[in-house]
Amino acid sequence: MAFALSKMQVTSSAFDNLQPIPAKYTGEGDDVSPPLAWENPPEGTKGYAVICHDPDAPLVEHGHYGFVHWLVYNLPASVTSLEEASARGTRGRNNFQRNDYGGPMPPEGHGTHLYYYMVLALDKPTDLPEGISMDELLKQIEPHLLGMNRLIGTYQRD
Repeated sequence: MAFALSKMQVTSSAFDNLQPIPAKYTGEGDDVSPPLAWENPPEGTKGYAVICHDPDAPLVEHGHYGFVHWLVYNLPASVTSLEEASARGTRGRNNFQRNDYGGPMPPEGHGTHLYYYMVLALDKPTDLPEGISMDELLKQIEPHLLGMNRLIGTYQRD
């Protein structure tokens, strides 16, 4: 099953798995996307998509839960990292109703949230339009998904 975790590894030079995301990459800081890198993609990978999702957010919409912070797609197989504040790829619409990165910023007093930075490996390159939702993205790429993995960061508002 392609949504099962693969052997691909996702890392960031800014934070380790299950560790706090530096404020710079949050809505309380510079609100720029963190650097990400991945290796060991599934055999046959021809493209990637990246999603940042907060499943702890108290938002339920159209039968889905959580908050989408970032969608990047149309990344070719030659791209195995995104630098800080990356402009690579095509942007989808997040739950801030913007086509860019919107950093973590859980509601005040809501405690620590988990932020899943997921990299999805695809069996073909994509050429999807800017501004699609996570639902639209997943509908388009699911038949081409070879595998995925994620880096999980944490954040709690001061």
